[in-house]
Amino acid sequence: MAGGVVVNAGGGKDYPGKLTMFVLFACIVAATGGLIFGYDIGISGGVTSMNPFLMKFFPSVYHKEQEAERNQSNQYCKFDSQLLTMFTSSLYLAALVASFCAATVTRVAGRKWSMFGGGVTFLVGAALNGAAKDVVMLILGRVLLGIGVGFANQSVPVYLSEMAPARLRGMLNIGFQLMITIGILCANLINYGTAKIKGGWGWRVSLALAAVPAAIIAVGALFLPDTPNSLIARGYTDDAKRMLKRVRGTEDVEEEYNDLVAASEESKLVAHPWSNILQPRYRPQLVMAIAIPMFQQLTGINVIMFYAPVLFKTLGFADDASLMSAVITGLVNVFATFVSIVTVDRLGRRKLFLQGGTQMLACQIVVGSLIGAKFGFTGVAEIPKAYAAIVVLFICAYVAGFAWSWGPLGWLVPSEIFPLEIRSAGQSINVSVNMLCTFIIAQAFLPMLCRFKFILFFFFGAWVVVMTIFVALFLPETKNAPIEEMVLVWKAHWYWSRFIRDEDVHVGADLEMPSANGNGKVGAGKLGGMQ
Repeated sequence: MAGGVVVNAGGGKDYPGKLTMFVLFACIVAATGGLIFGYDIGISGGVTSMNPFLMKFFPSVYHKEQEAERNQSNQYCKFDSQLLTMFTSSLYLAALVASFCAATVTRVAGRKWSMFGGGVTFLVGAALNGAAKDVVMLILGRVLLGIGVGFANQSVPVYLSEMAPARLRGMLNIGFQLMITIGILCANLINYGTAKIKGGWGWRVSLALAAVPAAIIAVGALFLPDTPNSLIARGYTDDAKRMLKRVRGTEDVEEEYNDLVAASEESKLVAHPWSNILQPRYRPQLVMAIAIPMFQQLTGINVIMFYAPVLFKTLGFADDASLMSAVITGLVNVFATFVSIVTVDRLGRRKLFLQGGTQMLACQIVVGSLIGAKFGFTGVAEIPKAYAAIVVLFICAYVAGFAWSWGPLGWLVPSEIFPLEIRSAGQSINVSVNMLCTFIIAQAFLPMLCRFKFILFFFFGAWVVVMTIFVALFLPETKNAPIEEMVLVWKAHWYWSRFIRDEDVHVGADLEMPSANGNGKVGAGKLGGMQ
């Protein structure tokens, strides 16, 4: 083909170019947007297990906890408070709403300014939380944090997928999830340190230090280049070509540039992406934008990460020990994410999804059984240290399974499957569903723990079975396929092909259709001959 373009094993074009230091640095800076989300996930559970924080803002929870410890009463229910869970989950409701506004900003102004806005808003929220005098001020700060998360989570994965070469898109995009896990770990370490501060004001330090990751992404966004896709969509075609040459490290970009322009021209025909996304030809992407973030939360991971200190405290760990156990799970989360970074573009998305789901299911069955065997339905028991250590071990194995499957891939796959004309709208749906499910689960977890007790782990285990079957049947392999040619992957799938007509496919007309069964082989059918 002209310009040195070849067909890759995924059935799409393998454009000339290499991973340049310019792209690597830009992706690392953009991925730091995950720090604010991760820091908040980690900090919330630790702060809500600190007695001085509970005494000031949630005295009823503090007194219930003390009474449970004195009387050795039901451990499952001692943190059950709708006001306490509203503190944690109000952020996710705000992020849900903000993601829709972020879609417009991302499309009109570019991805970098959406990241900048998210960082600045998160910074203001951190200041409010650190200086909070009452619950109203505390929750107002959480709402601002949520707006920041909504903007960052909407723009960062799309930015990473657009900047990365197709064959390395998985690795670079997972940088976002890596930063989330680093944020969680840093928050756990900070909670462990601030809990030891005499005078009971350590929680203020934990909450206020959220300003650090916020400042990193806000300042970093100012120095980020726009993606070629975004520049073309906003009419800066000459700038886009120069940027494409720079990010690919070669002058031979004509073929990729022409494909981007063609995708942009098609996107301009779509006046209302929010209504267009409902058309049958976008059915595969819409289903994935809803199902993947919903399933990601129904793995039960945020139950562990939000409330790890509270959960370990419930299991009978002392204050320091519960926070240290959360640090351990945070470390596992970070290191296991590196497994995904190394393997995602070699093994593909499907294999990681399927292996991770199997591992998480096994661990949830074991953890639920161990907790049930000791606490039963009464919630009253003394757990020996060795027994508790086994529980932590299997929780860590569960976290590892999530960290190289549903954790990073839950952000990667939705960000790489949308055509340009509905990309901002699609990513907003992805983020909003993620935040809605996170809100519901965060709000419902402590009451569910109180009522379902150890059965809760089996509840999430059942969902892992459902999502693993869903991936096996309905998610095609997307590795190595250029982002603007992903329609070829859906067109080759046994089920989704029925929604996509031949005339809906405007790229790769001279390429063979890719196999969608995940084996990386090129299918036999030509584009025009698919039935």
